[in-house]
Amino acid sequence: MSVRGTWSQIAAVTSLNLQTLPSRWQTAMVTVVGIAGVVLVVVGVFSIAAGLRATLELSGADDVAFILRGGSSDEMQSGLGPDSVRVVGDAPGVARDAAGPLVSAELFVSVDLRSKSTGAMATVPMRGVGAQAPKLRGNFKLVSGRYLTRGTNEIVVGAGARGQFEGLEVGRSLRLGTSTWTIVGVFSDAGSVAESELWSDASVLQGAFNRGNSYQSIRVRLESPAAFRPFKDSLTSDPRVNLRILTEREYLEFLSGSLRTIVRVVGFTIALLMGLGAVFGALNTMYSAVASRTREIATLRALGFGGAAVTISVLIEALLLGLIGALVGGAFAYLAFNGLQTSTLNFTSFTQVTFAFRVTGALLGGAILYALALAFAGGLLPGIKAARMPVTAGLREL
Repeated sequence: MSVRGTWSQIAAVTSLNLQTLPSRWQTAMVTVVGIAGVVLVVVGVFSIAAGLRATLELSGADDVAFILRGGSSDEMQSGLGPDSVRVVGDAPGVARDAAGPLVSAELFVSVDLRSKSTGAMATVPMRGVGAQAPKLRGNFKLVSGRYLTRGTNEIVVGAGARGQFEGLEVGRSLRLGTSTWTIVGVFSDAGSVAESELWSDASVLQGAFNRGNSYQSIRVRLESPAAFRPFKDSLTSDPRVNLRILTEREYLEFLSGSLRTIVRVVGFTIALLMGLGAVFGALNTMYSAVASRTREIATLRALGFGGAAVTISVLIEALLLGLIGALVGGAFAYLAFNGLQTSTLNFTSFTQVTFAFRVTGALLGGAILYALALAFAGGLLPGIKAARMPVTAGLREL
C-alpha cells in the first residue's frame, strides 16, 4: 500500500474514533483529569526549584566579589577583622565612587519572627551592612519609607520578609538581640535573596549581638567581571590575609545547591508515582474505547484497513486526550502557582529564604511533553490489541 493510502486509512479511522468520543466522555475524562492532575502537581513542585534558582543563583553578579575567611564554606563559619576589610578595599580592580571603594563589610545573624501563614516562630536572617551595601545589589530600590541612618538602631526590611513575617511594617519597633530596633523602610531587589533579610548598620549590630568588631563577609563591586581574576590573585598572594574569594554568583549557586537537590528529588518521585497512575487511567480509557468499537474495527479490517492504521488512530486519540489534560493542568498550575510568595528553610544558614514560585515556559513545555509520553504509553497496548483483533471475532458482534 502507498504512503498516501496508509495516511488516508489513518485519517478515516481516527475520524471515526473522534466521532464516537462524545458517547465515551466519562471514560475519556479519566485520562484528561488524571493527566491534568499530574501536570498540575509536577509543575507546582518544579516551580519551587525555578523560584529558588531565580532568587538565589540568578540574582548573583559576576562583577561582585564575595569574600569569606579562608577555609569557610559559608557566612556562618566565617570571621573577618577590620584589617581584612582595609586590605580588600585597596586591592586592584575595586570599583570606586566619590565616597570611596564600593566595599561592604557585613555581619550575619539570625532572629526569630512569627510567620504570617503558620503563626509559628521562624528564624529570619538579619544582616549588618556597610554604607555602600545598596550599591552592591544590582536592583536595590526603596519601596516605602527611607533608608536607615548609620550609627542608629534603625533597620530596613526586604519586601519578601515583610510579606511573610509579622511585625515588619514601617514605624514598628522590634526587640532583637539586646536592643530595640525601629523599622524605617522596606526595600526590593528584583526578587533576590536580599529581600529575605532585615538590614541594619553593621557597627550597631556588632554591639547588639556581642560580636566585637568582627564581620563575616565582604562584598566588593569590581570594575568589570574581567577584573575578578587579578583581584583574586592579588589577595590570595597577600600574606596579610587568608581569604576565600568567589563571585557573588558562585556563592549563591552554592547556597541553592542543597535546596534545589531536595526539590528535584521530590519532584521526580512525585512525577513518577503520579505518572504511573495516569498511565493506568489512559490504559483503562483506551481499552474501553477499543472494546466499545469492536464491530467497527472488525468491519474496517474486513474492508482492507491495515493494523498499523488502527494502532496509530488509537495512539492519536490517546495523545489528543493527553494534550487536553496537559493544557488544562498547565493553565491551572500557572494561575495557582506563578508568583506565589512563600518561604523555606535555607539548610546552609538555617534561616528562612523568601521566594516566589516561577512557572516558566520551559517548565510548562517539559510537563506537556511528559504528559504526552504518559498518554502514548497508555494508548500503545490498547492500539496493538485493536490491530491484532481477529476479524472474525469482531464480526460475530454484528
